[in-house]
Amino acid sequence: MLAMRLVKLIEAHSGELCRDLTEQIGKSERTSDFKTIPGEELRLAANEVYRNLGEWLLQKTESDIEARFRAVAARRAAEGIRLHQFVWALLLSRDRLWHFLRHQSFADNVVALYGELELQRLLNQFFDRAIYYAVLGYEEAGRCAPKGDLARARDLAVSIGLMSATDLTRRSDLDDQGR
Repeated sequence: MLAMRLVKLIEAHSGELCRDLTEQIGKSERTSDFKTIPGEELRLAANEVYRNLGEWLLQKTESDIEARFRAVAARRAAEGIRLHQFVWALLLSRDRLWHFLRHQSFADNVVALYGELELQRLLNQFFDRAIYYAVLGYEEAGRCAPKGDLARARDLAVSIGLMSATDLTRRSDLDDQGR
């Protein structure tokens, strides 16, 4: 099956793909938060997916993807990586695969083209689920995260009567408009 040959090709070039992806993440303004993460750690994370792509696409269940990407998202959230930047990094990793495959493309007949389309479907399905569960992981991390000093101070002011809950809501709305 051609799709599996393409997966094996990706796995065989996983080191090169990881280096390129790490470089892209380091250069992009859309992933500037990642500058705080050591390059080797980013390469290892990318390598886990690229090197084991066949397993991720064909053997891992949705529960496996959920567990992995919720955990990664929670860790990145704790490291201060904003959600939109994490999602962009996932999109870069998918796009890096497509760039690589376009340069390696050898679909010269309908059967080969079908194999490439099937791989594209599997990859999109994998990355869609990874993004979905990463967003859930970020939401969970946000609910579990300790409140900031300002939020704690506001809660204290309401609890001791220095500020009403209505004032708090009004100020929160003003803060949101000011952003």
